[in-house]
Amino acid sequence: MAASPDQFRGQARLPRFASPLRYDLRLRPDLAACSFSGAAAIDVAVSAPTRFLVLNAAELAVDRSSIRFQDLAPSEVVQFEEDEILVVGFDRELPVGEGVLKMDFTGTLNDQMRGFYRSKYEYNGELRNMAVTQFEAADARRCFPCWDEPAFKAKFKLTLEVPSELVALSNMPAVKETANGPLKTIYYEESPLMSTYLVAIVVGLFDYIENSTLQGTKVRVYTQVGKSNQGKFALDVAVKSLDLYKDYFATPFPLPKLDMIAIPDFAAGAMENYGLVTYRETALLYDELLSSASNKQQVAITVAHELAHQWFGNLVTMEWWTHLWLNEGFASWVSYLAVESLFPEWNNWTQFLDETTSGLRLDALAESHPIEVEINHASEIDAIFDSISYDKGASVIRMLQSYLGAERFQKALASYIKKYAYSNAKTEDLWAVLEEETGEPVKDLMTTWTKQQGYPVIYAKLNGHDLELEQAQFLSDGSSGPGMWIVPITSCCGSYDAQKKFLLKDKTDTVNIKEFTDSLGADGFWIKLNIDQTGFYRVKYDDELAAGLENAIKAKKLSLMDKIGIVEDSYSLSIARKQALTSLLRLLSAYRDESDYTVLSHVTSVCLGISKISVDATPDLNKDIKHLLINLLLPAAKKLGWDIKDGESHLDVMLRSLLLIALVKLGHDETINEGIRRFHIFVGDRKTSLLPPDNRKAAYLAVMRTVNSSSRAGYDALLKIYRETAEAQEKSRILGSLSSSPDKDIVFEALNFMLTDEVRNQDSFYLLGGISLEGREVAWTWLKQNWDYVLKTWPSSSLISDFINSIISPFTSEAKADEVSEFFDGRIKPSFQRALKQSLERVRISAKWIESIRSEPNLGQTVHELLQGQV
Repeated sequence: MAASPDQFRGQARLPRFASPLRYDLRLRPDLAACSFSGAAAIDVAVSAPTRFLVLNAAELAVDRSSIRFQDLAPSEVVQFEEDEILVVGFDRELPVGEGVLKMDFTGTLNDQMRGFYRSKYEYNGELRNMAVTQFEAADARRCFPCWDEPAFKAKFKLTLEVPSELVALSNMPAVKETANGPLKTIYYEESPLMSTYLVAIVVGLFDYIENSTLQGTKVRVYTQVGKSNQGKFALDVAVKSLDLYKDYFATPFPLPKLDMIAIPDFAAGAMENYGLVTYRETALLYDELLSSASNKQQVAITVAHELAHQWFGNLVTMEWWTHLWLNEGFASWVSYLAVESLFPEWNNWTQFLDETTSGLRLDALAESHPIEVEINHASEIDAIFDSISYDKGASVIRMLQSYLGAERFQKALASYIKKYAYSNAKTEDLWAVLEEETGEPVKDLMTTWTKQQGYPVIYAKLNGHDLELEQAQFLSDGSSGPGMWIVPITSCCGSYDAQKKFLLKDKTDTVNIKEFTDSLGADGFWIKLNIDQTGFYRVKYDDELAAGLENAIKAKKLSLMDKIGIVEDSYSLSIARKQALTSLLRLLSAYRDESDYTVLSHVTSVCLGISKISVDATPDLNKDIKHLLINLLLPAAKKLGWDIKDGESHLDVMLRSLLLIALVKLGHDETINEGIRRFHIFVGDRKTSLLPPDNRKAAYLAVMRTVNSSSRAGYDALLKIYRETAEAQEKSRILGSLSSSPDKDIVFEALNFMLTDEVRNQDSFYLLGGISLEGREVAWTWLKQNWDYVLKTWPSSSLISDFINSIISPFTSEAKADEVSEFFDGRIKPSFQRALKQSLERVRISAKWIESIRSEPNLGQTVHELLQGQV
């Protein structure tokens, strides 16, 4: 048995010779001094002979003299900050069995939005602090010493000492409260077995509203004082979601209450803490008069996602962060299931393709990663909370459900939840249950999708009555990776009644479709693979099949999801230089009569991508290409106009906003001028019906298109609205517009505004996401000048990655990629290493795409022909 605490350094995980059974925690936050003190008594089971107890602690001052295990005082106590561990050594072996480890500690209520932190809010005109926790992934150790890994589940009994006028919440209901002068002590019910990252505490001044589920669970929404009416929509969604999940998972909600609370400073969108879910304000609050339709949808999806976690994640928890996707992919997928059931008119499963698209785009990078990714240090965990874990994760679950059938899939999930309740599971455990329940080769099929990165493109070629298929790993840089998948192929021919399904297990396969081709006339012939985009792959059709699909779009023969799939695949194949931009532009013209929001949201995104690349690739043609894209979107936009109509659908309200924003970005003068006209009326009368919340972003962007250093009234007017509004959603709309000016000095000023205390650190990504193409260079200069400050102020992986992605990815030359690499040489940290590599890869992909576009012989001619055809 080794004698030194040093042996525990540099390990990915804590040793297994001792584990916690129960934590008795007493915490006392001091909101004025921004500090806290605490005492822990932890029931520990020692399972193998050891002289040491090793647990996690970070940024805590542990009082060494207070440490005892049973009655033993330690002979050595070492805190390794780099490893975030506390090693307590004794001069003799600890007996196998249970004992209590006690210690006192103090810490800082930090301003980093992780661990036990402070968030600022205004009450009666004065600025105050609230205390909040955010422990996922590995930050409970910043609040109390603990075994801070998901597999070390234990029970938690919390006691809080707080100022008597404040509300103090935790995972469980309070069972007793005692007053002690200006302080009160609150004792909370003991929790069931749970992981440390789900423990939660919030202390501040709040209002709440409440309701109950059918099984009698009390659900509350807490908000800042005076905002509780904005919690009604989320409360309604929460109560209905809990009832729905209870049935879907065939397991009741496991806790006596559920609280949801809006936090002004919050790094993520929301956090599923057991029984006390925390949200940023934009993800929980909805105001009938001040919020947009997309805000409403965002609230519904986020609430449904976090509540799905109460089963998938909290009751059954991943064994280690490698299996994070089990939490996030499932919660994302199930949230769409819930919202589709609550709001069928939103066409939510079609909107799910936004998630699939985002997963496919990231996973086409060589710098992507598998769904299951090895984690060797706590600092690596944050970087995998990305589109692969969430969006690809959710999409492969949809693919599997589609392959197995909804009913079989649901039954198997319910068995899985029952089998692993209050414990931990790995990806293989889920496959095993699904295999057992369905008899299908789930593990073989799914391992190809979760253990290797990337996905295939299926090349489809018609040869007489045979459909010849070949798979190859799809990469946006045009190369072909070594990956091979077991692909659930679905196809239909000429109509959705004639379908074929099979597994493509080899590199190539041939399908005889004589029965379909014989019954179809040549004019109506088309074949669509990957029906409704349930599979996580792309399809490249030969010219004959592609032409058939283009005709089928024009003839309105295809489902919304298939129309989306075709345009997204075509755009990605064009970026990867597997298809000419001319053929993508021809395909887009087939969407000219489209009026559905879900399809047009993808079409506009493709249009904006083409418009951006053409600025650098073909500056002489850029004006004509923009004109072509504007004409494509105008018919739908004109039909909707600027003014909301009585009784119009939720999706039409969202479509109006989408199209107006796209037309402004494409430089459509008429839309820009109308946006500015309405903005001026709005500045004089904030309640005018001429600029409802849904249309404001378009107007704000229109105003910013005309702002420059010598004519800056629009910028100042927007800043004034930003300063006067208390609405987080309105603030985010303005922040997303300020940096969109074509004037470099204004972009620079907007970026500096982000560094002031008028902008919460959580909101930086809105401003970063709005930077104009003309502002790329100045934004890069700004980032270099401010790099040290930015890294210190936004240390968490998700926040610092926003700076890298937003500022670097828009560049399109090899020379710029080299310049960026050179700057970061010697400055790289694990928290943003992946984001930097991905951003540089995107720059190099764009550079290659530009070369390819410039070498297309007929591009100019095609653009002019298509423009003529639109007249």
